[in-house]
Amino acid sequence: MRTTRHLAFTLATLLALGACSGGDGGSRSGSGPQRPVVDLEGAAPAAFEVHGSVEQVWLTGAEPGAPLRLVDADDRLVAEAEADARGSLIFRDVEPGPGYRVASDGTVSGAVEVVAPDDHPDPSFYASQEIGEGYGYVETRDGTLLALNVELPGPPDEGPYPTVIEYSGYSPADPDAPQPSTLILQNLGFATVGVNMRGTGCSGGAFQFFETLQSTDGYDVVEAIAAQPWVEHGEVGMVGLSYPGISQLFVAATQPPHLAAIAPLSVIADTARGTLAPGGILNNGFATSWAEERQRDAQAAPEGGQAWARRRIENGDETCRANQALRDQSPDILEMIDENRYWTDEVAAPLAPELFVDRIEVPVFLAGAWQDEQTGGYFANMLDDFTGTDRAWFTVTNGGHTDALGPAVFDRWLQFLQIYVARDVPRRPAAAAVVASTIGSAVFGVPVELPPDRFAQVASLEEARRVFESDPRLRVLFENGAGGAPGAPVPTFEAGFEGWPVPGTQARAWYLAPGGVLADSAAEDESEASYRYDPSRAQTTTLAGDSSEAPWRALPDWQWVPPPEGTALAYETAPLAEDLVMVGTGSVDLWIRADQDDVDLQVTLSEVRPDGTEVFVQAGWLRASHRALHDDATELRPLHTHTEEDAAPLPEGEWSEARVELFPFGHVFRAGSRVRVQVDAPGGTRPRWKFEALPAAGDARVYVAQGGRHASRVVLPVVEPGVGVPRAYPPCPSLRAQPCR
Repeated sequence: MRTTRHLAFTLATLLALGACSGGDGGSRSGSGPQRPVVDLEGAAPAAFEVHGSVEQVWLTGAEPGAPLRLVDADDRLVAEAEADARGSLIFRDVEPGPGYRVASDGTVSGAVEVVAPDDHPDPSFYASQEIGEGYGYVETRDGTLLALNVELPGPPDEGPYPTVIEYSGYSPADPDAPQPSTLILQNLGFATVGVNMRGTGCSGGAFQFFETLQSTDGYDVVEAIAAQPWVEHGEVGMVGLSYPGISQLFVAATQPPHLAAIAPLSVIADTARGTLAPGGILNNGFATSWAEERQRDAQAAPEGGQAWARRRIENGDETCRANQALRDQSPDILEMIDENRYWTDEVAAPLAPELFVDRIEVPVFLAGAWQDEQTGGYFANMLDDFTGTDRAWFTVTNGGHTDALGPAVFDRWLQFLQIYVARDVPRRPAAAAVVASTIGSAVFGVPVELPPDRFAQVASLEEARRVFESDPRLRVLFENGAGGAPGAPVPTFEAGFEGWPVPGTQARAWYLAPGGVLADSAAEDESEASYRYDPSRAQTTTLAGDSSEAPWRALPDWQWVPPPEGTALAYETAPLAEDLVMVGTGSVDLWIRADQDDVDLQVTLSEVRPDGTEVFVQAGWLRASHRALHDDATELRPLHTHTEEDAAPLPEGEWSEARVELFPFGHVFRAGSRVRVQVDAPGGTRPRWKFEALPAAGDARVYVAQGGRHASRVVLPVVEPGVGVPRAYPPCPSLRAQPCR
C-alpha cells in the first residue's frame, strides 16, 4: 500500500490535469458502385502486418512511402494511401465485414475482418489473458496492447479484492506516478488498475480524442480485468476526475457486462458547446492548450511523447518501443478544431455525452462544480439524460475543478464504491480521515475533516443500500467555502432534489430598463442603450499568474475587475424582498443590433449585497451569428444549433433576438441583495478560459433594446430548497470559485 506521505507529495501535481477537445483525421475509406477491381492475381504475400479493427484497418512494417491499397472481399478498391515514415498506416471509417486485404507493389496481405462497435469478442478472449500485479499490457480485440499498472492491497492469494479502473490518455499506467483516484483508493483497500488509452504512453495504436475505438478498448479493458482471479465478485468499477472521469461515460455507454458501477468526477456534457467553443466562441485558453498537450503526448517515444514512456524504452521495454509504430497516424487535433468551427452530427455529436449517457445502465455517482475552470459547468445539462438507470446520484457545488474531491463529496464517493463495487457495508477505514486531510492540505491548502459517519451503526449491505438509495437524486451544496475556515471546501448548507431540472422550478423574469434597471415588467415604450464593442479582454483571466493550481487554494488571488468604462451594460434589480434560491440554467434574452455584422456576447450574473460588494455567480457566451435556436430550447435554456447553415450575420439597422445561455449554477440571493446582469465582450470573468473573440471594427457599438416590442430580459431558475437558508452572508472572500469585488 502506498503511504499517505507519497499521496501528499503527488496529489496536487496530478490534479493539474483537465478536460477536453475533439478531433478526426487519418486516411478515409471510400465506397460506391464504380470502385475499380484491383488485379491481385499472382501477388506475393506481403511482408507487412495487417489487423482488422473497429471500423478500421491498421498495418505496420511496410516500406516508408510505399503505396498501399485497401481492397474488400471482392478485390474492389476501398481506399489508398502511402505508408508513413515508420512504415505504418490506418485506414479509417471502413465498413464492417470480412475479407479486407492490403496490397502494395505486387504483394498482398492475408484477409482481415473489420468489426462494428457492438461486435464484441467471445468471453474466452478475456478469460485467456493473465494479468498480474505490477506493470504489464492488456490486449484489445484488434490486437493492440494497452499499458497498465495493477496495485493490490495485499498478496494475490489473500484476495480477491474490490477493483477499480482508471482509464485515460494521461499517465495512469505509469507505475511511479498513479493518477489521483487511483492513488487515493490504493490507500483505502481497493485494487487499482491504471490503463493508458491507445496512442498514449506505452500503449499501442494512434490517438484520436474519444474515437469509437477508445470506447470499445475500454469495454475490453473492463472485461479482461474482471476475468482475473484477484478481482472480487468478477466485476470492476471505474473511477477518475476530469479526463478519466469523462472516459467512464464513453465506456459505460458500451455496456460491458462486468462493469459494476462508475464514479465520474468533474466531467463534460458536450465537448463543443460546453468547453471547446461555448456559445460558438473558441476557448483558446484552457481548451486549445489542453489539446496541444494531448497532441504532444501522442507523439512517438523516445523522440517525443510522455516522459515515463521514454524512460521505459530507455530501460529496455521493447513492447513499449514497438507500440510507438502507429503514432504518426494520430490526427492533428488543432487542425481538426480549426476545420470544425460549426456543429455537425458527424463530428460533434459523438463527443457529446449528453446524447448517449441514456445507454448507461450501471449505478452512477457523478459530481462537479458550477464554476469549473477547466471542463466548465455545462456538465449539469446532462443530468436528466441518465435514464438507463434508477441508481444515479449527482452532487453539484460552487467551486472549481477539484471541488469534486471536497470532503462532503469524497465521503459519499467512497460509500458508493464500497456499496456498489465492493458490495460491502461502508466502513470508514482508519486511513480515510488521513487521506481527506492530505487532500485538503495538498490541493486546497487547508486541513479538512470528513462529516459524521452515517453508516457507523448500519449492520447489513441491504440496510446500507436502503440508506444510500434514499438519498435524493440531486444533491446541491450551497456556499461551498463558507462552512468552515474561509475558503475551505465546506458548504454552509445543502439541499436535495428529485431530479434535474429541479421539479417545480419557476422561471423568474426581469426586464432590462433605462438607467440600468432590471424591472419586474417590460416598459411600454421602447428605448435603447449601447456599449462600445471591446474584445481586448478576451485573453484576460481572473487570477494573477493563471497557474493550474491557483484556483483550488482556499483564498486565491482573484483579479476580477470591472471592464473599461463604456464597454459594458449592467442592470440591477431593486433590493429583493425575500431570499431567492436558484438552481439551474438561465437565459439572457437580448434584442440587439450592432455597427458590424457579427459580435461576441458575454453575460455575467452576479449578486450585489447591501454593502455594495458584488459576488460572481455565473457567465454565458454567444457569437451573435450563432443565435439560431435548437428545437429543444426552453425558456430557461436557450440551446443553439451552432450549425453553419443556421449561422447568419446581424442585419444592418434591425433588431435581432440573441438569447444567451447562462451556464448551470446554484446560488442564494438573500433578501436585501440585488440581482445584477452585465453584458459585454468575452473575457475577464474566469480563470484559465480565454476566447478567440471577433475583432472590433473601429469604435463599433452594440445596441440593446429595452421595453416595447423588443423587450430584452433575463430569466432565472428559482426553486424551493426545502431547507432553511442561513441568515448570515458568507464572508467575502470565501465562496469557492466565486470572486467578489
